[in-house]
Amino acid sequence: METFFRTHQYLVEHVQSPVRRLLMDEIDWSQRLIGIKGSRGVGKTTFLLQYAKDNFKKDDNSCLYINFNNFYFTIHSLIEFAEWFVQQGGRTLLIDQTFKYENWSKELRECYDLFPELKIVFSGSSVMRLKEDNPDLQDVVSGYNLRGFSFREFLNLQSGKNFQPYTFEEILKNHVQICKEIVNQIHPLDYFQDYLHHGYYPFFLEHRNFSENLLKTMNMMLEVDILLIKQIELKYLSKIRKLLYLLMINSPVAPNISQLSSEIQTSRATVMNYIKYLKDARLLNLLYPVGDQFPKKPHLIYGHNTNLLHAVMPGNVDKHIEEKTFLYNSLHSRHKVNAGKYHADFIVDEKYLVKCGQKMHSSKNHSKIIYAANGIEIGKKNEIPLWLFGFFY
Repeated sequence: METFFRTHQYLVEHVQSPVRRLLMDEIDWSQRLIGIKGSRGVGKTTFLLQYAKDNFKKDDNSCLYINFNNFYFTIHSLIEFAEWFVQQGGRTLLIDQTFKYENWSKELRECYDLFPELKIVFSGSSVMRLKEDNPDLQDVVSGYNLRGFSFREFLNLQSGKNFQPYTFEEILKNHVQICKEIVNQIHPLDYFQDYLHHGYYPFFLEHRNFSENLLKTMNMMLEVDILLIKQIELKYLSKIRKLLYLLMINSPVAPNISQLSSEIQTSRATVMNYIKYLKDARLLNLLYPVGDQFPKKPHLIYGHNTNLLHAVMPGNVDKHIEEKTFLYNSLHSRHKVNAGKYHADFIVDEKYLVKCGQKMHSSKNHSKIIYAANGIEIGKKNEIPLWLFGFFY
């Protein structure tokens, strides 16, 4: 059992988190059962290890990181391990790859009830629904989402600066002053295209081909986060892969469900379920009119983020689609986003109309529309630089 502590110490000592994730300061760490969801590749393991490094001394055995990839857990239960850990003075247990443990939700609840002195922080796939599918945890788990790097986080990492996040309302009211303060220190547009291409997933820092690594990660999302967790037979993988590709190369697309069901040779209902799974895996974003939601057909389907577009269609990503994909993903990080009206692309929180692109100085402009314009460092009035929408977190 001491090998778990040695592994923990090695991993914590060697973890490298070059930028502090905002989520670290948003979590209520006083809760005893905390679930951190996120898509594959956004840095959940690093996040857990960084929490241990920031809050516990190197030789403090009251905190322990474990991974359910360890074959130990094929014959030993989590409850058995937690009991041993508590007896050793353990107080904080960090659990990775939770979905690979068959009875994870049931035993997490038992640990919660049996060991009141123990805090458990566990990571899970974005496909997992912590409360909806796990009644054992409904009244005890606090769930959080870890996203990929925002443009702000990427900019801080690349420049060594420490720019702070802003709310949507702060940006609306003070965007000119905010941009001036930032531009006085750095030119964001010098970094923006790099972010759109490869800045969302932290593994761009690794010395490997980013696009090949992202394609591998995408396939792992399909094979593990969808097939394994949703218990779909392997023979249907090719259909899901084809569906994803068709939607990505045409995004944003108003889906023709009948045509898609014909192309991948499955039922309309199955197509809709697959689309939902791809959305949960954070490979797609679904845009609905106000008042609509799944299982209704989406108004438009977007790629989840611009890095995915570049991996699937290298060198062939339409600039305007790239911009709208970035804007939707950024807005969606903090707000409810629906299909817009009055020529706007989106309506945010059923209140703010947002259109991607510089406003045309003509009668077609709408005074209530916020224009997210690329290619400018500082905006004016209701025209805001697109890059600034990457400062929500």
